[in-house]
Amino acid sequence: MVVNWKSQFPIFDQYPNLAYLDNAATTQRPNTVIGTISKFHQKENSNIHRGVYALSTQSSKMYEETRKEVGHFLGTDQHSIAFTSGTTESVNIVARSFVSPQIEKGDNIVISILEHHSNFVPWQQLSIEKGAELRIVPIDKNGTLKLDVLKNYIDFKTKMVSIGHISNSLGTINDIREVVTIAHSKNAPVMIDAAQSAAFYDLDHQKIGYDFLAFSGHKLFGPFGVGVLFVAEPYQDQISPYNFGGGMIRNVEESNTEFAKYPFSLEAGTPNISGIMGLREALNFIQDIDRSIARNHVGDLTKYCCEILSEINGVEVIGNPASSIISFNVTGIHPHDVSSFLDKDDIALRAGMHCTQPLMKFLQVPSTVRASFSLYNSLEEVDRLKASIEDLKKFWK
Repeated sequence: MVVNWKSQFPIFDQYPNLAYLDNAATTQRPNTVIGTISKFHQKENSNIHRGVYALSTQSSKMYEETRKEVGHFLGTDQHSIAFTSGTTESVNIVARSFVSPQIEKGDNIVISILEHHSNFVPWQQLSIEKGAELRIVPIDKNGTLKLDVLKNYIDFKTKMVSIGHISNSLGTINDIREVVTIAHSKNAPVMIDAAQSAAFYDLDHQKIGYDFLAFSGHKLFGPFGVGVLFVAEPYQDQISPYNFGGGMIRNVEESNTEFAKYPFSLEAGTPNISGIMGLREALNFIQDIDRSIARNHVGDLTKYCCEILSEINGVEVIGNPASSIISFNVTGIHPHDVSSFLDKDDIALRAGMHCTQPLMKFLQVPSTVRASFSLYNSLEEVDRLKASIEDLKKFWK
């Protein structure tokens, strides 16, 4: 079955020859998402939870219906869903509002060497501040998380296990259900960074059993500046407010303030309302497509790209990509130079350390070139990638 997904993304009308291979950084937006945001600004603009007039009431209703939609997307209810600015803020909220009040010297936090800085630095800094131990699970030569080490690292002093579902650098897919099983056997809570997996992978809470989960709207065809934090019911009363202001209180007196319960306790001030509307439409877009077909499509592109790159002398694929992300290097040519050269052929991909400096040091590579696919990419674009790299090698002689 051939689906012309690309026609639904207006950026390709503006740049018809663009091979956009930087989807791990951010995805493009379909017409429906752009239209929904524009419609809100033009015809529905008003604040939420503030007014009793019709326009405000309608905005509040749509906002809370989005919370319900996100809950459905994760196989849970709306009471578990808080809106944030993105995955980064969500991780920081859990670190500061949940773990910080209870962690002490001698306790530990477990993460992996694969983590994006957003799921690495908050835990590192909290561990330093509290005198706790940060235990970093390594990977094997194929980039696979060492679950046996994970099992040994988690004990009854582990205050959090925070693992990314898919590595944004290597494309490794971690077995998060097994991670949850291992952690829960030691009564340790688990947070999942789902930034790279939320678009195409099943994150049903009932099936996986995580305690906290975060993702960002802009990586699943939605707008910037919008994210989701899921908190399981047993922990919701243990999440203290992160910011203070309007919209997250029950009662304020001169000497004391009573805060609203989660999730409203985390949503101080006026939120990104139009962004939330865009997020809802992005979720509708994702659920209207056959996610298994889309997931297989990007998987086929990744497999084909690995095969193509292996045919080019001097190109090394890093790790064993299993999702939609491939990191590689071209011998003797800096990744930034590779990316700049390919840009002249309208091929957009990322070069650098991808906010995973500890991983790059572990792999003993200074940086990589990263190609990451989405549903609007094609085999023809992979062929163009190969041709452009071959031209680069000829030019660099």
